[in-house]
Parts: sequence; C-alpha cells; structure tokens
Amino acid sequence: MSLDTHKSEVRGGEPEEVPFRSNRFFCVGHKWYFSTREGFDSGPYADRERARVGLDRFLHIVSLLPGTSRVH
Repeated sequence: MSLDTHKSEVRGGEPEEVPFRSNRFFCVGHKWYFSTREGFDSGPYADRERARVGLDRFLHIVSLLPGTSRVH
C-alpha cells in the first residue's frame, strides 16, 4: 500500500517531470487574491470563493485568446 495519496498529472505541453505547483490563492489582510503563471496577481476579493470565481473567469477569457491552447 502506497502512502502517496496525491498523484501529480502531466499537463498538455509540459515535460514529463511535473514542475512544482503551489496554491494559486493567498490571503493578505483578510482579502483574497490569486496568482497566474505569468506572475499576475488579481484581487482583492472578499473571500476565497470569490477569488476562485475570479480565477475561473480569468481562465475562461485566456482560453478565448487566439493562439492559446493551454490553461494558465
């Protein structure tokens, strides 16, 4: 029986070795933000759930851009 219950998956277009991934959400002074791979931080949001909705919207918009074939 394996103790490793978290399995990392390779994303499309990435090398076999999975890069370190941290949580995109963070809290500063009771306000929530999310980060993108490009180093963009978005916020503040009133709570983590609103930050998650903001990230979902951001990812949707990015997916509509020409030449964008991967999730950020």
